[in-house]
Amino acid sequence: MASIIKDTGEIWSRLFDHRPFVQGEITFFLREFQDKRNDREVQHLFKILEFSTELGQNQLDRVEQLGDCHLPSLKANVDVALSMCERVLQREEEFDSETKLNEKRELRKAEWQKFINDMSEKCQKVDETFQEKEKELEEFYADLERKLHITP
Repeated sequence: MASIIKDTGEIWSRLFDHRPFVQGEITFFLREFQDKRNDREVQHLFKILEFSTELGQNQLDRVEQLGDCHLPSLKANVDVALSMCERVLQREEEFDSETKLNEKRELRKAEWQKFINDMSEKCQKVDETFQEKEKELEEFYADLERKLHITP
C-alpha cells in the first residue's frame, strides 16, 4: 500500500508540479534580456527621450513659423477645391439624369413604333402591288390563251 501511495505521489508531482519547467523558462528569459541584449532597450529609450526633448525645445518654434507661413495658402487651396466640388454637385443636380433617360426612352419607343408602322405599310403596299401584278398577269395569260385557242 505504501508503494502505491509513493507511486501516486510521483505521478502527481510529474503531472502537476511545473516548478522545474517554469524555473528553466524564467532563467532563459532573464539570460535573453540581461546577457544578450546588454541594455539596448534602455539605450534606445534614452535616445528617444533625447530626441523628443530636442524636438520640443528647438523644432517647435520652427514648426509654428512654417505653419503660420504655409497654412493660409493651404486653406485657400482647400477652399477652391471645395467650391469646385460644390459646383460639380450643383451641375449634377441640374442634370437630373433620370428624367433625361426617360425622355430618351420615350423618344426611342416613338421612333421604333414609327419604324414598325412604316415597315407594315410598305409590306402592305408590296402585297397590294404583287396582287395587282398577279391579276394583270392572270388576265394577260387568260387573254393570250383565248387568242391562241380559238374555239368555235
